[in-house]
Amino acid sequence: MFVRPFRVKSNTAIKGSDRRKLRADIAAAFPSLDADDLSELVPNKEELNIVKIYAHKGDAVTLYVLHKNPLFFELEKRLYPTVYALWRYPALLPIFRTWPPVIQKLLSGADLMLPGVVLPSSGLPHVQQGDCCAVTVVSNRAPVAVGTAALSSAEMLSSGMRGRGVSVLHTYMDNLWSFGDKSGPPALPDLESEGGEANGEECDHAEEEQEEEEESPCGEPSSTLPAEDMDALLLQCFLHALKQKVKKSELPLLTSTFLRNHMFSCCPSGKKLDMKKSSYKKLSKFLQAMQRHNLVRLKELTKGVESIVEVDWKNEELRSFRAPEEADLEACVMDAGEGQTPYCPPEIVILYSVSARTEPLFLDANKRKGTILQPSEVRNIITEYVKNNELVNENNKNYVSINPTLCDCLLEKSEFQEVDSLKWDDLFSRTLGRMQECYQLVFPGQAPVIKKGHIEQIDISVASRGSNKKVTLIKNLEVYGLDPTMVSTTLQHRVQASTVLQPIPGSKDKVLVQVQGNQIHQAGSLLLGSKPKNVKWSVA
Repeated sequence: MFVRPFRVKSNTAIKGSDRRKLRADIAAAFPSLDADDLSELVPNKEELNIVKIYAHKGDAVTLYVLHKNPLFFELEKRLYPTVYALWRYPALLPIFRTWPPVIQKLLSGADLMLPGVVLPSSGLPHVQQGDCCAVTVVSNRAPVAVGTAALSSAEMLSSGMRGRGVSVLHTYMDNLWSFGDKSGPPALPDLESEGGEANGEECDHAEEEQEEEEESPCGEPSSTLPAEDMDALLLQCFLHALKQKVKKSELPLLTSTFLRNHMFSCCPSGKKLDMKKSSYKKLSKFLQAMQRHNLVRLKELTKGVESIVEVDWKNEELRSFRAPEEADLEACVMDAGEGQTPYCPPEIVILYSVSARTEPLFLDANKRKGTILQPSEVRNIITEYVKNNELVNENNKNYVSINPTLCDCLLEKSEFQEVDSLKWDDLFSRTLGRMQECYQLVFPGQAPVIKKGHIEQIDISVASRGSNKKVTLIKNLEVYGLDPTMVSTTLQHRVQASTVLQPIPGSKDKVLVQVQGNQIHQAGSLLLGSKPKNVKWSVA
């Protein structure tokens, strides 16, 4: 409904009587909310606005906006929560779970079809046709779409899980979401612990992937550690990070960056660092304890913001620490799943196709327009052409004399009367420059694939969202045989930040991975560890 921009009719502050009515309407529509919840959603004294809009199809919609974020919208006298409200109260609506690739279709305006629904062993949520419901991905219970049930739960099952499941009204990343602060979904562990079953062809290995998602630390920790065990895990990751991750050139290092970029990446597979479940409760208290052990020295370089300014690399506790065999986080990227071939980067060969303009140079070698050649083959053919036509300059063999064919194929019109010879290197580079560039990808055990054009690099960039929010964007993973879903899931675990997949406009088979925060270093490290050579990154 909000895939396309809408028109704002009015934007006014809510009156006291309307505030009370809104609170009563929300209580009636969502009885699971208690008085404290209602007071948080509709506070007495904080700024709350009523925004009346017209959707692109002409529907009149009323938005209720708190702190610049729309929390509810009213359509045909019925209230619906937005994703901003559901991120505060993720259990507010019945939940249908699906896979990340399906979410890409919802973001483009599609409804949730039943073959894309993950069916847990506990069964579908109990809904009647028309009930308001939410959609999440299997690895995160933060809702990313809101809509109404197209069928009752019983009808969905009796249909064999075929047809439309949820008529989607609003999604993360649509124009209603953009009307707010454009924050991303929080990383909320998926509470569905029982093995699930996906239906239909959208997930060929649905049950296996479901188990992997639920057992993965990217979805939820495998067990809840008591405080003393969490303390030990924190210390292990702290020492591991200091010994193998932090470089002296990085100091001073923000404590928050140290935790996010270094300690989290040292957490063993199957476990999850959670400062609140330790005896320290806060990062600052933990690091102060480490300072008392003379491992690090902290300093407040900016008011209210602590940094690690010094590390005692000679500290006996640090020197004697032996890091456990590091869990291979990249296995999530390089291993497609149990029983499948681990990821190996392709061999990339740059090739050139004979173009119409350069075809006369290759006719003697029986190479026509469209013939694909390696650079060495081009060089040999051009060399033979020059020798056969006796074009090597007699006075200086480093130069080749230009005959009419070379003139037409390689020179610009402005050069016709001025250039009568070229150096060998210039001759070869001009020839390649006027041919169609191609590239060949060779994956182990697969037939070579040849594609026209210049091979795209994996692009990692940081962009701004809202006033002071950053997101990391990764694209062109598919070119190198990397699964965007696996990269997204691995990064979610590695940096403890929410991730989302988005379709790239104008591209049918490419997906953009978006990670909350500036994770350019971690993303680059992960991908370089997977060994694709063409990786570039930039900050926008």
